[in-house]
Amino acid sequence: MKIAVLAGDGIGPEVTAQAMRVLDALRLPELTVFEGDVGGIAYQRHGHPLPPETLTMAREADAVLFGAVGDPACDNLERHLRPEQAILGLRSELGLFANLRPACAMPGLEGLSALRPEIASKIDLLIVRELNGDVYFGDKGTRTQADGTREGWDMMSYDEAEVRRIAHVAFRAAQGRNGRLCSVDKANVLETSQLWRDVMIEAAADYPGVDLSHMYVDNAAMQLVRAPGQFDVIVTGNLFGDILSDQASMCVGSIGLLASAALGERQTQYGTFGLYEPIHGSAPDIAGQGNANPMATILSAAMMLRHSFGREDDAARIEAAITAALDHGVRGFDLGGSAGTVDIGDAVLARL
Repeated sequence: MKIAVLAGDGIGPEVTAQAMRVLDALRLPELTVFEGDVGGIAYQRHGHPLPPETLTMAREADAVLFGAVGDPACDNLERHLRPEQAILGLRSELGLFANLRPACAMPGLEGLSALRPEIASKIDLLIVRELNGDVYFGDKGTRTQADGTREGWDMMSYDEAEVRRIAHVAFRAAQGRNGRLCSVDKANVLETSQLWRDVMIEAAADYPGVDLSHMYVDNAAMQLVRAPGQFDVIVTGNLFGDILSDQASMCVGSIGLLASAALGERQTQYGTFGLYEPIHGSAPDIAGQGNANPMATILSAAMMLRHSFGREDDAARIEAAITAALDHGVRGFDLGGSAGTVDIGDAVLARL
Protein backbone atom coordinates (compact mmCIF):
# COMPACT_ATOMS: atom_id res chain seq x y z
CA MET A 1 0.00 0.00 0.00
CA LYS A 2 1.93 3.00 -1.32
CA ILE A 3 0.87 6.43 -0.04
CA ALA A 4 2.32 9.70 -1.35
CA VAL A 5 2.15 12.26 1.48
CA LEU A 6 2.18 15.85 0.21
CA ALA A 7 1.91 18.05 3.31
CA GLY A 8 2.33 21.37 1.50
CA ASP A 9 2.20 24.82 3.09
CA GLY A 10 0.98 26.60 6.20
CA ILE A 11 -0.73 24.26 8.62
CA GLY A 12 -0.53 21.41 6.11
CA PRO A 13 2.55 19.75 7.67
CA GLU A 14 1.12 20.11 11.20
CA VAL A 15 -2.22 18.46 10.50
CA THR A 16 -0.77 15.84 8.17
CA ALA A 17 1.67 14.75 10.88
CA GLN A 18 -1.25 13.90 13.17
CA ALA A 19 -3.00 11.91 10.46
CA MET A 20 0.19 9.93 9.94
CA ARG A 21 0.38 9.22 13.69
CA VAL A 22 -3.09 7.69 13.45
CA LEU A 23 -2.17 5.59 10.41
CA ASP A 24 0.98 4.42 12.17
CA ALA A 25 -1.07 3.37 15.19
CA LEU A 26 -3.11 1.01 12.99
CA ARG A 27 0.12 -0.94 12.38
CA LEU A 28 -0.61 -1.71 8.75
CA PRO A 29 2.29 -3.98 7.84
CA GLU A 30 2.05 -3.40 4.10
CA LEU A 31 2.02 0.42 4.30
CA THR A 32 4.82 2.33 2.53
CA VAL A 33 4.97 6.12 2.74
CA PHE A 34 6.71 8.55 0.38
CA GLU A 35 6.90 12.28 1.06
CA GLY A 36 7.13 15.07 -1.51
CA ASP A 37 7.07 18.85 -1.83
CA VAL A 38 4.04 20.65 -3.22
CA GLY A 39 2.74 24.22 -3.31
CA GLY A 40 4.70 27.21 -2.07
CA ILE A 41 7.40 25.14 -0.40
CA ALA A 42 7.90 23.27 -3.69
CA TYR A 43 8.28 26.56 -5.57
CA GLN A 44 10.88 27.73 -3.08
CA ARG A 45 12.87 24.49 -3.33
CA HIS A 46 12.31 23.46 -6.95
CA GLY A 47 11.03 26.53 -8.81
CA HIS A 48 7.57 25.06 -9.46
CA PRO A 49 4.54 24.29 -7.22
CA LEU A 50 4.21 20.80 -8.71
CA PRO A 51 7.72 19.50 -9.49
CA PRO A 52 8.05 16.54 -11.89
CA GLU A 53 9.39 14.32 -9.12
CA THR A 54 6.32 15.01 -6.97
CA LEU A 55 3.96 14.25 -9.85
CA THR A 56 5.83 11.01 -10.58
CA MET A 57 5.60 10.02 -6.91
CA ALA A 58 1.85 10.63 -6.93
CA ARG A 59 1.38 8.63 -10.12
CA GLU A 60 3.26 5.64 -8.70
CA ALA A 61 1.32 5.62 -5.42
CA ASP A 62 -1.97 3.88 -4.66
CA ALA A 63 -3.31 7.03 -2.96
CA VAL A 64 -2.25 10.58 -2.09
CA LEU A 65 -2.71 12.21 1.32
CA PHE A 66 -2.63 15.96 0.78
CA GLY A 67 -2.28 18.73 3.35
CA ALA A 68 -2.83 22.26 2.04
CA VAL A 69 -1.25 24.75 -0.34
CA GLY A 70 -1.11 28.53 -0.20
CA ASP A 71 1.59 31.03 0.75
CA PRO A 72 1.10 34.82 0.78
CA ALA A 73 4.74 35.20 -0.24
CA CYS A 74 3.78 33.70 -3.60
CA ASP A 75 0.79 35.94 -4.30
CA ASN A 76 2.64 38.07 -6.86
CA LEU A 77 3.97 35.17 -8.91
CA GLU A 78 2.65 34.44 -12.37
CA ARG A 79 -0.55 32.45 -12.05
CA HIS A 80 0.94 29.17 -13.29
CA LEU A 81 3.58 29.33 -10.53
CA ARG A 82 1.25 30.02 -7.62
CA PRO A 83 0.87 27.29 -4.98
CA GLU A 84 -2.82 26.71 -5.72
CA GLN A 85 -1.95 25.52 -9.22
CA ALA A 86 -0.43 22.39 -7.66
CA ILE A 87 -3.76 20.92 -6.60
CA LEU A 88 -5.37 21.80 -9.94
CA GLY A 89 -2.43 20.17 -11.70
CA LEU A 90 -2.70 17.01 -9.61
CA ARG A 91 -6.41 16.70 -10.28
CA SER A 92 -5.88 17.14 -14.01
CA GLU A 93 -2.75 15.01 -14.44
CA LEU A 94 -4.06 12.17 -12.27
CA GLY A 95 -7.54 12.16 -13.81
CA LEU A 96 -9.27 12.94 -10.52
CA PHE A 97 -12.68 14.10 -11.70
CA ALA A 98 -14.99 13.25 -8.77
CA ASN A 99 -14.79 15.14 -5.49
CA LEU A 100 -16.68 13.62 -2.55
CA ARG A 101 -17.33 16.03 0.33
CA PRO A 102 -19.47 14.67 3.16
CA ALA A 103 -21.03 17.08 5.64
CA CYS A 104 -22.67 15.68 8.74
CA ALA A 105 -23.70 17.38 11.96
CA MET A 106 -21.62 16.16 14.90
CA PRO A 107 -23.72 15.46 18.01
CA GLY A 108 -23.10 18.14 20.62
CA LEU A 109 -21.65 20.65 18.14
CA GLU A 110 -24.91 21.94 16.73
CA GLY A 111 -24.47 25.19 18.63
CA LEU A 112 -21.36 26.02 16.60
CA SER A 113 -23.30 26.16 13.35
CA ALA A 114 -24.38 29.49 11.89
CA LEU A 115 -27.83 27.88 11.70
CA ARG A 116 -30.25 27.24 14.53
CA PRO A 117 -29.27 24.01 16.33
CA GLU A 118 -32.52 22.24 15.48
CA ILE A 119 -31.83 22.89 11.77
CA ALA A 120 -28.11 22.10 11.88
CA SER A 121 -28.70 18.79 13.64
CA LYS A 122 -30.47 17.46 10.54
CA ILE A 123 -27.47 17.86 8.20
CA ASP A 124 -26.23 14.58 6.75
CA LEU A 125 -25.35 15.02 3.11
CA LEU A 126 -22.71 14.30 0.50
CA ILE A 127 -21.67 16.75 -2.20
CA VAL A 128 -20.30 15.18 -5.38
CA ARG A 129 -18.42 17.87 -7.31
CA GLU A 130 -16.99 17.50 -10.80
CA LEU A 131 -13.31 18.49 -10.71
CA ASN A 132 -11.82 18.50 -14.20
CA GLY A 133 -14.06 20.80 -16.20
CA ASP A 134 -15.94 24.11 -15.97
CA VAL A 135 -14.37 27.57 -15.84
CA TYR A 136 -11.39 26.39 -13.78
CA PHE A 137 -10.05 24.39 -16.72
CA GLY A 138 -11.61 26.23 -19.67
CA ASP A 139 -9.84 28.73 -21.90
CA LYS A 140 -9.31 32.07 -20.18
CA GLY A 141 -7.52 35.31 -20.63
CA THR A 142 -7.59 39.09 -20.59
CA ARG A 143 -7.80 41.47 -23.51
CA THR A 144 -8.06 45.16 -24.29
CA GLN A 145 -10.97 46.25 -26.43
CA ALA A 146 -10.86 48.87 -29.15
CA ASP A 147 -11.88 51.63 -26.76
CA GLY A 148 -9.10 50.67 -24.31
CA THR A 149 -11.38 48.90 -21.83
CA ARG A 150 -9.82 45.82 -20.24
CA GLU A 151 -11.82 42.60 -20.25
CA GLY A 152 -11.29 39.27 -18.51
CA TRP A 153 -12.93 36.09 -19.78
CA ASP A 154 -13.26 32.46 -18.72
CA MET A 155 -14.96 29.69 -20.68
CA MET A 156 -17.43 27.39 -18.91
CA SER A 157 -17.92 24.14 -20.77
CA TYR A 158 -18.73 20.46 -20.28
CA ASP A 159 -19.10 17.69 -22.84
CA GLU A 160 -21.62 14.93 -22.27
CA ALA A 161 -18.96 12.31 -21.46
CA GLU A 162 -17.66 14.46 -18.59
CA VAL A 163 -21.16 14.91 -17.22
CA ARG A 164 -22.08 11.26 -17.63
CA ARG A 165 -19.10 9.93 -15.68
CA ILE A 166 -19.74 12.23 -12.68
CA ALA A 167 -23.44 11.33 -12.92
CA HIS A 168 -22.62 7.64 -12.45
CA VAL A 169 -20.47 8.41 -9.40
CA ALA A 170 -23.29 10.45 -7.86
CA PHE A 171 -26.01 7.89 -8.60
CA ARG A 172 -23.91 5.09 -7.10
CA ALA A 173 -23.27 7.22 -4.02
CA ALA A 174 -27.00 7.83 -3.64
CA GLN A 175 -27.64 4.09 -3.96
CA GLY A 176 -25.38 3.57 -0.96
CA ARG A 177 -27.16 6.22 1.11
CA ASN A 178 -30.84 7.14 1.13
CA GLY A 179 -31.55 6.97 -2.60
CA ARG A 180 -32.05 10.69 -3.22
CA LEU A 181 -29.93 12.72 -5.67
CA CYS A 182 -30.30 16.44 -6.28
CA SER A 183 -28.55 17.78 -9.38
CA VAL A 184 -27.66 21.47 -9.06
CA ASP A 185 -27.27 23.63 -12.16
CA LYS A 186 -28.31 26.94 -13.71
CA ALA A 187 -30.16 25.55 -16.71
CA ASN A 188 -32.48 28.54 -16.95
CA VAL A 189 -29.65 30.76 -18.24
CA LEU A 190 -26.61 28.57 -19.08
CA GLU A 191 -26.38 26.22 -22.05
CA THR A 192 -23.68 24.28 -20.20
CA SER A 193 -26.16 23.63 -17.42
CA GLN A 194 -28.89 22.60 -19.85
CA LEU A 195 -26.61 19.90 -21.25
CA TRP A 196 -25.75 18.91 -17.66
CA ARG A 197 -29.43 18.50 -16.82
CA ASP A 198 -30.21 16.57 -19.99
CA VAL A 199 -27.41 14.07 -19.38
CA MET A 200 -28.39 13.64 -15.72
CA ILE A 201 -31.92 12.74 -16.81
CA GLU A 202 -30.55 10.25 -19.35
CA ALA A 203 -28.26 8.63 -16.75
CA ALA A 204 -31.15 8.28 -14.30
CA ALA A 205 -32.60 5.52 -16.46
CA ASP A 206 -29.80 3.22 -15.22
CA TYR A 207 -30.72 3.84 -11.57
CA PRO A 208 -34.47 3.29 -11.13
CA GLY A 209 -34.09 3.08 -7.35
CA VAL A 210 -32.70 6.61 -7.04
CA ASP A 211 -35.00 9.64 -6.87
CA LEU A 212 -33.47 12.37 -9.08
CA SER A 213 -34.43 16.02 -8.56
CA HIS A 214 -33.07 19.27 -10.00
CA MET A 215 -32.40 22.62 -8.37
CA TYR A 216 -30.97 25.92 -9.59
CA VAL A 217 -27.75 26.83 -7.79
CA ASP A 218 -29.09 30.04 -6.24
CA ASN A 219 -32.02 28.14 -4.76
CA ALA A 220 -29.69 25.38 -3.59
CA ALA A 221 -27.58 27.92 -1.71
CA MET A 222 -30.73 29.22 -0.03
CA GLN A 223 -32.05 25.73 0.78
CA LEU A 224 -28.73 24.72 2.39
CA VAL A 225 -29.36 27.30 5.09
CA ARG A 226 -33.15 27.09 5.14
CA ALA A 227 -33.63 23.30 5.31
CA PRO A 228 -30.37 21.38 4.77
CA GLY A 229 -31.94 18.17 6.07
CA GLN A 230 -33.78 17.77 2.76
CA PHE A 231 -30.53 16.84 0.97
CA ASP A 232 -29.00 13.38 0.73
CA VAL A 233 -26.57 13.57 -2.23
CA ILE A 234 -25.93 16.73 -4.25
CA VAL A 235 -24.13 16.54 -7.60
CA THR A 236 -22.93 19.66 -9.37
CA GLY A 237 -20.19 21.21 -11.49
CA ASN A 238 -16.79 22.49 -10.49
CA LEU A 239 -17.62 26.15 -9.82
CA PHE A 240 -20.96 25.60 -8.07
CA GLY A 241 -19.55 22.67 -6.10
CA ASP A 242 -16.62 24.71 -4.84
CA ILE A 243 -18.99 27.29 -3.37
CA LEU A 244 -21.72 24.99 -2.05
CA SER A 245 -19.34 22.57 -0.34
CA ASP A 246 -17.70 25.37 1.66
CA GLN A 247 -21.14 26.70 2.54
CA ALA A 248 -22.16 23.25 3.76
CA SER A 249 -19.09 23.09 5.98
CA MET A 250 -20.09 26.21 7.87
CA CYS A 251 -23.66 24.96 8.15
CA VAL A 252 -22.14 22.04 10.06
CA GLY A 253 -20.13 24.40 12.25
CA SER A 254 -16.46 24.20 11.34
CA ILE A 255 -14.39 23.81 8.22
CA GLY A 256 -11.85 22.03 10.43
CA LEU A 257 -13.99 18.89 10.67
CA LEU A 258 -14.65 18.08 7.03
CA ALA A 259 -12.66 15.72 4.83
CA SER A 260 -12.76 15.15 1.09
CA ALA A 261 -11.79 12.63 -1.55
CA ALA A 262 -10.90 13.21 -5.20
CA LEU A 263 -11.37 10.01 -7.19
CA GLY A 264 -10.75 8.96 -10.77
CA GLU A 265 -11.29 5.89 -12.89
CA ARG A 266 -7.93 4.24 -12.19
CA GLN A 267 -8.12 1.07 -10.15
CA THR A 268 -5.24 -0.35 -8.12
CA GLN A 269 -4.97 -3.82 -6.60
CA TYR A 270 -6.61 -2.41 -3.47
CA GLY A 271 -9.32 -0.06 -4.71
CA THR A 272 -9.86 3.27 -6.48
CA PHE A 273 -6.89 5.62 -6.75
CA GLY A 274 -7.63 8.93 -5.05
CA LEU A 275 -6.31 12.08 -3.44
CA TYR A 276 -7.54 12.88 0.07
CA GLU A 277 -7.41 16.26 1.77
CA PRO A 278 -9.13 18.42 4.39
CA ILE A 279 -11.29 21.08 2.78
CA HIS A 280 -9.69 23.92 4.76
CA GLY A 281 -6.78 25.89 3.35
CA SER A 282 -3.24 26.51 4.52
CA ALA A 283 -4.30 29.10 7.14
CA PRO A 284 -0.97 30.98 7.12
CA ASP A 285 -2.15 33.24 9.95
CA ILE A 286 -1.95 30.34 12.44
CA ALA A 287 0.77 28.24 10.83
CA GLY A 288 3.46 27.15 13.25
CA GLN A 289 1.43 27.97 16.35
CA GLY A 290 0.25 24.41 17.00
CA ASN A 291 -3.39 25.50 17.08
CA ALA A 292 -4.73 23.93 13.88
CA ASN A 293 -7.43 21.28 14.16
CA PRO A 294 -6.17 18.05 12.49
CA MET A 295 -9.50 16.22 12.65
CA ALA A 296 -10.40 16.92 9.01
CA THR A 297 -7.06 15.54 7.85
CA ILE A 298 -7.42 12.48 10.08
CA LEU A 299 -10.90 11.92 8.64
CA SER A 300 -9.40 12.30 5.14
CA ALA A 301 -7.03 9.45 6.01
CA ALA A 302 -10.07 7.40 7.01
CA MET A 303 -11.69 8.11 3.63
CA MET A 304 -8.44 7.00 1.99
CA LEU A 305 -8.52 3.68 3.81
CA ARG A 306 -12.16 3.17 2.80
CA HIS A 307 -12.08 4.14 -0.88
CA SER A 308 -8.51 3.40 -1.99
CA PHE A 309 -7.65 0.42 0.20
CA GLY A 310 -10.98 -1.24 1.01
CA ARG A 311 -10.26 -1.13 4.76
CA GLU A 312 -13.73 -0.25 6.03
CA ASP A 313 -13.09 -1.49 9.57
CA ASP A 314 -10.00 0.69 9.99
CA ALA A 315 -11.81 3.72 8.53
CA ALA A 316 -14.73 3.18 10.91
CA ARG A 317 -12.33 2.89 13.86
CA ILE A 318 -10.79 6.26 13.05
CA GLU A 319 -14.18 7.92 12.66
CA ALA A 320 -15.37 6.41 15.96
CA ALA A 321 -12.24 7.71 17.69
CA ILE A 322 -12.91 11.23 16.38
CA THR A 323 -16.50 11.05 17.58
CA ALA A 324 -15.41 9.75 21.00
CA ALA A 325 -12.86 12.56 21.38
CA LEU A 326 -15.52 15.15 20.58
CA ASP A 327 -17.98 13.46 22.95
CA HIS A 328 -15.39 13.81 25.73
CA GLY A 329 -15.12 17.53 25.15
CA VAL A 330 -11.91 17.69 23.10
CA ARG A 331 -12.22 20.95 21.22
CA GLY A 332 -9.77 22.76 19.01
CA PHE A 333 -9.62 26.55 18.84
CA ASP A 334 -11.91 26.50 15.80
CA LEU A 335 -14.54 24.82 17.99
CA GLY A 336 -14.21 27.28 20.84
CA GLY A 337 -11.83 25.08 22.85
CA SER A 338 -8.16 25.18 23.77
CA ALA A 339 -6.81 21.84 22.52
CA GLY A 340 -3.78 22.21 20.28
CA THR A 341 -2.89 20.19 17.22
CA VAL A 342 -0.85 17.57 19.08
CA ASP A 343 -3.38 17.48 21.96
CA ILE A 344 -6.11 16.53 19.51
CA GLY A 345 -3.89 13.91 17.93
CA ASP A 346 -3.19 12.46 21.37
CA ALA A 347 -6.90 12.38 22.20
CA VAL A 348 -7.79 10.57 18.98
CA LEU A 349 -4.98 8.06 19.46
CA ALA A 350 -6.08 7.37 23.04
CA ARG A 351 -9.58 6.51 21.85
CA LEU A 352 -8.37 4.56 18.84
